[in-house]
Amino acid sequence: MSRYCNHIRNVLVAVGCLYSVAWAQTCPDWRPERLQLEITALNSQLERWDEAYYRQGLSLVNDEIYDSSLQQLQHWRHCAGKVPLADAGQALPAGKTPHPVAQTGLRKLPDRIAVAQWMQGRRDLWVQPKVDGVAVTLVYQQGKLISAISRGNGEQGEDWLDKVKAIPAVPQALSQAPAQLVLQGELFLMVNDHQQQTVGGINARAKVAGMLMRKQLTPELKQLGLFVWAWPDGPPDMAERLRQLTAMGFALSPQYSKPVKTLDEVEQWRTFWHRNFLPFVTDGIVIHQGRAPEGRYWQAKPGDWAVAWKYPPAQQVARVTDVEFAVGRTGKITVVLLLDPVRMDDKWIRRVNVGSLSLWQKWDIAPGDHIAISLMGHGIPHLNDVVWRAADRQIPTAPNPEDYHPLSCFTLQPTGCRQQFLARLVWLSGARGLNIGGLNEAGWQSLIDQGLVDDLLDWMVLTPEQLNGVPGIGNKRAQALYQRFLLARQQPFERWLIALGVPLSPTQVTGAQAQNWQQMQRIAPEKWQEVAGIGVKRAKQIHSFLQSPAMLGLVNALAEQGINGFEPLPNMSKGE
Repeated sequence: MSRYCNHIRNVLVAVGCLYSVAWAQTCPDWRPERLQLEITALNSQLERWDEAYYRQGLSLVNDEIYDSSLQQLQHWRHCAGKVPLADAGQALPAGKTPHPVAQTGLRKLPDRIAVAQWMQGRRDLWVQPKVDGVAVTLVYQQGKLISAISRGNGEQGEDWLDKVKAIPAVPQALSQAPAQLVLQGELFLMVNDHQQQTVGGINARAKVAGMLMRKQLTPELKQLGLFVWAWPDGPPDMAERLRQLTAMGFALSPQYSKPVKTLDEVEQWRTFWHRNFLPFVTDGIVIHQGRAPEGRYWQAKPGDWAVAWKYPPAQQVARVTDVEFAVGRTGKITVVLLLDPVRMDDKWIRRVNVGSLSLWQKWDIAPGDHIAISLMGHGIPHLNDVVWRAADRQIPTAPNPEDYHPLSCFTLQPTGCRQQFLARLVWLSGARGLNIGGLNEAGWQSLIDQGLVDDLLDWMVLTPEQLNGVPGIGNKRAQALYQRFLLARQQPFERWLIALGVPLSPTQVTGAQAQNWQQMQRIAPEKWQEVAGIGVKRAKQIHSFLQSPAMLGLVNALAEQGINGFEPLPNMSKGE
């Protein structure tokens, strides 16, 4: 069951491998020349991955990334008016040994609804883990293994007989077997107590492929197991097929084949195998209809008698549509990537936080690039890697970090200060500041847009009439907001220091034992080091902040407003 869709690109659209992602996207707003450029670049990337995987046994990306990338290519071809890819790609080693029965591959259903639709009207259903390994066809004649063929293109593959004979888990001779026996299954890496939900894929498929694609035999082949998932032209009854497989020595597959009648039962086994200990790596489940057509009707494309329902992907590929730079209260610049929405774990992901400006520069991400994302604790999107970069890239202009620091943007400057100034206002009114309820970031933006606030303390002199004139703030809310402004004036001196952004925690403010501004000003840097959690560097930062012209200007304004604890110092004037 290895890379079903990848071997048969010509049927991806028809059978629905792209159903859940690609065709739900909108076409990019690009010139035809740009679209063709991106198609060519992505196709080249896929060919490089194919070359490494099928010829060298190296998996440069996991299957989730590969599948998403292939879906994106098919979607762009659709946008360009091109037919879906009609061949398996030049890198796929078709081999020269024909399969006695074609390997069909699997149609992958995207969700619970699609599974329910497929199950409707079907009887005699069985569910198995979707073992993550490399597909093989085994041929026994008179009970003796005479052929082992790689999946190749589903119709013919490579001769792997010598390598498969070196795998102890594959019987070389069978008793109680038909004179002519063809089995299809998965060669997998044997592991102890593997928990898929916790550990993930551990790159097992690539390890198996590497062992089998090397020219020489390796001792590692002894680590491989076999999971039989199809017996073409075997007994028509599934239960009888499983009984006979057990009798011939293929006990693993019957052990993990369970009859099901309802969607709930299917879902229960899917959850159970995802969470519990197994002897192999899995990436979903397979639902079989008990009876299958005769082998002569099988083709190298998904049949309609078996489907896969994969586990929620650990990673998804998303296209970056824009790069946003946010300047925080302390002047720290963070970068957020806006994405074409992708669905993960029942939620739509539209943005991911990169972190610092320097980290974004290290990643080198621009609009049009495709990235791999996963969900961390509490469902927070996390950037894992850059999958490929757009052929036509325009790097956004980032803010200059030298323009922003803990002492910048206490007022709304003509250019560049809005974000940091707004962040200061939000902090000032927040729960750790003056706790001005009913005034969030959008409210501050409205006050700024109306020209009522362009200094950190301008709100203190606003009247109810001025507040009532702001769009979205009616008379009742204006009166309530005005009362909250009056209550904020009564906050203690220590809360005011935190609200203004002095780099101290409430505990450290208390530890300073300063009752007013003058006492605070007299604390020397070395005295700050006596407060818990404050070292030499931090002490200098605190002292510089308290002595800065911006802070002195705020203190002067608070003194004029009669705020307790902010008596003016001699020769102190606003802005000095």
